[in-house]
Amino acid sequence: MSRLLPEKLHVRLLAGAAVDGLHPTRRYTLTHSDRTGELFLTVGRDYDHDQIKGWYTRLMRDEVLAEWRAEERPPALHLYCHLSGGVVLGPAGWRYAIFRRELPLVLEAIRLGDARLFEAHPELDQASIWVHFRAAQQRYQRSEDWGTPAQYRRSATT
Repeated sequence: MSRLLPEKLHVRLLAGAAVDGLHPTRRYTLTHSDRTGELFLTVGRDYDHDQIKGWYTRLMRDEVLAEWRAEERPPALHLYCHLSGGVVLGPAGWRYAIFRRELPLVLEAIRLGDARLFEAHPELDQASIWVHFRAAQQRYQRSEDWGTPAQYRRSATT
């Protein structure tokens, strides 16, 4: 069952990012508003540093950064979640649980927000998704296989 409300997803394509291409790079910056529940996805050749430079975002560190690694054969989608280190609110275990709970929504937002890429390259729906949790504590520092983008595609009935 989908949790994503498409009307709450705001997508911005930065200059230089082809609507249907991976090259030279394709990166995603996803943030959200705790107050409104809106999601803000930027697609570009680099991460949207302006989107994550505010004091609140730097304190919460609840953004998700993702990138296609087109040099891998086949290409794979890699997501990065910051659990601990530097200035960040909350212990790593708590943040790990929240990220894991919200990752299906994040992946659905990326899949829907960049639907034109998947239309142009349907083979990417079968690409591997790797989620990398970054933490100062070794037990949370890990990479996990999260399936394929096809698993997060919205059906016509949702």
